[in-house]
Amino acid sequence: MKGILNILKPPNMTSHDVVSFVRRKLNIKKVGHTGTLDPMAVGVLPICIGKATKIIEYMQSDTKAYRGELTLGASTDTQDRWGNIISTTDKKVAKEDIINIFNAFIGKQLQIPPMYSALKYKGKKLYELAREGKEVEREAREIFIYHLNILRIVENRVLFDVKCSKGTYIRTLCHDIAKALDTDGHMSFLARLESGLFEIENSITLEELAEADINTIKNQYLYNIDYPLKNIPRADIALSASKATINGVPIREKDFKLSSKINNKDIVRLYIDDRFMGLGIYNKGKDASFIKIKKIFV
Repeated sequence: MKGILNILKPPNMTSHDVVSFVRRKLNIKKVGHTGTLDPMAVGVLPICIGKATKIIEYMQSDTKAYRGELTLGASTDTQDRWGNIISTTDKKVAKEDIINIFNAFIGKQLQIPPMYSALKYKGKKLYELAREGKEVEREAREIFIYHLNILRIVENRVLFDVKCSKGTYIRTLCHDIAKALDTDGHMSFLARLESGLFEIENSITLEELAEADINTIKNQYLYNIDYPLKNIPRADIALSASKATINGVPIREKDFKLSSKINNKDIVRLYIDDRFMGLGIYNKGKDASFIKIKKIFV
């Protein structure tokens, strides 16, 4: 079996717990997720199965969309409501100020990852150091907030939707917004609505997966390997070059046709007779171009 499942991760489970669940259900060892979702968060968690695990590296850079809630008035050590409260304030913040600060966070910016994260420092995960009471300096990373839309403000709680680049911590976004408002704050709810092309409306629960037979999973729940790669340019290869392609031999210019104009060293999807074969790297030479095989999935 090979393909991708769009799983609706429940709360109180780690992303690795979901991977283990899928492994047991399908009796397949080669299973992986495309981006960690906090244990208490819910939402879209694409799970790659079999040869589809080879495309995880291309899915990790996908944009993500979330619905979150910022609660003002208290900060925690984890930047969310499941941590220990470290400071509080009774300060009242005007709705107009909240709206203005939210708008100011749209676009490119630098974000310092939280201590309670799976990032590593000298071989050790940051959350392990945090649990030991240690804090280390973290390098700020460039992120991009595509949109940040307030849905409603009720007393000290702000419900919002956000679309962002990979590596964005919504907990930290909430913390930073509160700081910009000169108050305390933490993330009190988080649901991932989208991960690349996978949306929460089309996700399946672990209960649905558990009750389904293998044929139902294959025919109704499993996405083809190339589904999340639609944004990568396509190259159609001549039938006569099938054997060479499968064997990893570079594809000559006369044996492929590109779907669009691309740049040198761009990744391309490879198809033979409309069947997805794998991924290659386009090389534009002075005299002739060719595609170097990178991954084959057949």
